[in-house]
Amino acid sequence: MIEQTYPVVWDLDRFFEGGSNSPSLRSHLDKVKEKLGSFETRLKDFDSPTSIADVSNIEKMVNELKDIATNLSEGGAVIGCFLAQDTTDKQAALLQGEVGSLYAKFSSQMLTIQQVLSKTKETVWEELLQTTELSPFAFVLNEWRDEAKRMLSEKEEDMITTLGVDGYHSWGQLYDLLVGDIRIKLTIDGVQKEMSVGQANNLSSHEDATIRKESFEALEAAWTDKEEFFAKTLNHIAGFRLAIYEKRGWDSVLEEPLHINRMKEETLNAMWGAISKNKAPFVEYLNKKSAMLGEKQMHWYDLDAPVSTSTEKMDYQQGAEFILKHFKEFGPKLESFSRNAFEKGWIEAEDRPNKRPGGFCTGMPVSEESRIFMTYSGSMSNVSTLAHELGHAFHSYALRPVHWMNRQYAMGVAETASTFAEMIVADAAVKEAKTDDEKIALLEDKIQRSVAFFMNIHARFLFETRFYEERKNGIVSAARLNELMELAQQEAYGDALDTTHPHFWASKLHFYITEVPFYNFPYTFGYLFSLSIYAKAISEGANFEEKYIALLQDTAVMSVEDLAMKHLNEDITQEAFWIKGIDLCIQDVSEFIQLTNAKG
Repeated sequence: MIEQTYPVVWDLDRFFEGGSNSPSLRSHLDKVKEKLGSFETRLKDFDSPTSIADVSNIEKMVNELKDIATNLSEGGAVIGCFLAQDTTDKQAALLQGEVGSLYAKFSSQMLTIQQVLSKTKETVWEELLQTTELSPFAFVLNEWRDEAKRMLSEKEEDMITTLGVDGYHSWGQLYDLLVGDIRIKLTIDGVQKEMSVGQANNLSSHEDATIRKESFEALEAAWTDKEEFFAKTLNHIAGFRLAIYEKRGWDSVLEEPLHINRMKEETLNAMWGAISKNKAPFVEYLNKKSAMLGEKQMHWYDLDAPVSTSTEKMDYQQGAEFILKHFKEFGPKLESFSRNAFEKGWIEAEDRPNKRPGGFCTGMPVSEESRIFMTYSGSMSNVSTLAHELGHAFHSYALRPVHWMNRQYAMGVAETASTFAEMIVADAAVKEAKTDDEKIALLEDKIQRSVAFFMNIHARFLFETRFYEERKNGIVSAARLNELMELAQQEAYGDALDTTHPHFWASKLHFYITEVPFYNFPYTFGYLFSLSIYAKAISEGANFEEKYIALLQDTAVMSVEDLAMKHLNEDITQEAFWIKGIDLCIQDVSEFIQLTNAKG
C-alpha cells in the first residue's frame, strides 16, 4: 500500500503568488523590462575588442546577459505554465505576448553583441579566449561569432526579430488559441462527455476499440472543421522562415535546425539511413498487432491500443513510487532529485478540463527548479511519460554548477536525458512482469516508443521537408497538406497502415513551435543516443551515475559528434553506430513476436 501522498497539482505560487494576476509577477516583468532598457543603452558603447585589456568589458557583458536571460526565462516559463494548466486564462495569454516582445528585444541585443564580437581581429580573439575569464566560454563565444557571420546586417536582423513578434511568433500563439477552443463530445459508458483535445487524445490507448475509433474520428472531424485556419497558420510560419532563409542565402531548410542542434548533416543522414534499412521488424510487429486486434491491417486509431488487459493501471502515487524505486537502482542522485520533485509539487498531473494537450518540462533558472506538465490517467505509458519529463528536469539539475553561458544545450541532447530516464522505467516494468500477458503488454509499450521514433517522427520529418520545399513556390492548400501527410505516413510506416491520420499536421503542436524549427528529428536522435548511454549504464552499474552527470554537463559546450566521441568513443556520422541501438529495439520485437506466437 502506498502511504505517501504526492500532490497532483503543481505549486506555481512558489515563484509568483496569485496566478497570472500576480503583483509579484507584474513587478518581475517590469524589472526585466527596465534591465533590458539599461543594457540597450550600455550596448551603444560596446565596441569590438582591440586588445586583451578588453577582457573585463566582455566578462561584464556576459554577467549582465546571465542576469537578464535567467530572469526573463523565469517569468516566461511560469506564464507558459499558467497557460498550459488553463487554456482559457486570457490574462496569461496577454502576458505571453508581452514576454514575446521582451524576448525579441533580448534577441536583438544578443545579435548586437554577436555582430560586434565578429568584427574582432582573429589574433586578438585568440588571445581573449585564452584568458582565465573567457576560456571557460570559448566554445559558446566562437559559436556566437560564427553565427553572426551567417546572418544579415545587424539592422536587418533586428528588423526581422522585431517584426517576428507580431508576425511569426503570433502565428504560433494563434495555434494554441485554436486548439484551446476545441471541445470534443463523446459518449463513454452511456454518458456524453465534453473533452479538451488533450483528454480526447488520451483515449487513443482505451481498451474499447469503439471508443478509440470514435475519439479518433471526432478529433479528425474537429481538425477538418478548422483545417483552413490551421493551414493558413502553418503556411505563414513556414513562409516567414523561408523568406528569412532566402535573404540570408541559406539554400537548405535544414541549415538552421542542424546548426541549432550542433549536428552535421551526415550524422542526420546516417541516422535516417540506418532506420530506413531496418524497418522490416517493426512492420512485422504492426502486422502482428493488427491481427491480434482482429484486423487485416493496422488502423491509425489502433496504434496505441492495448494488446493485453492483464496490466493493471497505476494510480499517481503508485506510478511515482515505481519510478523512484527504479531510479534508485540506477543512482542515488537521480532518485533523491526525483523524490524532491514529487514531494515539493513540481508536477502538474491532474486529469481535468481546459488543460493543454501533451506534456513538457520547463526550467526556472533563477529559482533553479523545474516544473513538469502532463495529464496522468494511470496507464504505463503515463508512467513512462512522467519518467521522461523527470529526466529533462534532472538534466537541468545536473547543470546547476555550470555557468549560464554553458547551459544552453540543443534539443537533440535534451531528449537524451529524458529518454534515458524513460528507459530505466520501461525496462524495469518488463523485468518485473508477473505473467506472459503482462510482459507482452509492457514489451509492447516499449516497442510503441520505437515505432514512434522510427516511424511517426520519420513521417513528421518527411512531411515537413517536403512541405517546406513546396511552400517555396507558394501557399500549400489544406488538401495538399493532407495528401503530403498521408504519403509520409505510408512511407515511414513501411506501408503497414490501412487507416492514416491525414490531419496529423494540424493536430501536432510541434509543427507550430516558432522557437525551434523541425521539432522532430532530435527526438529520434535523443532516443538512439540514449540507448548507447543506457547500455553503458547497465554494464557499469551504479558507478556510472557520475560519468552520466559529466556527460550531461558537456551537452552545451561541444558538437554532438564530439560529445559522442568523448563520452562514448563512437563515430555517430556512421550508420554502424545507429544500427547498434536499433538492434536493441529489434530484440524487443523478437521477444514480443515469440511470446504472442506461443499464446496462439
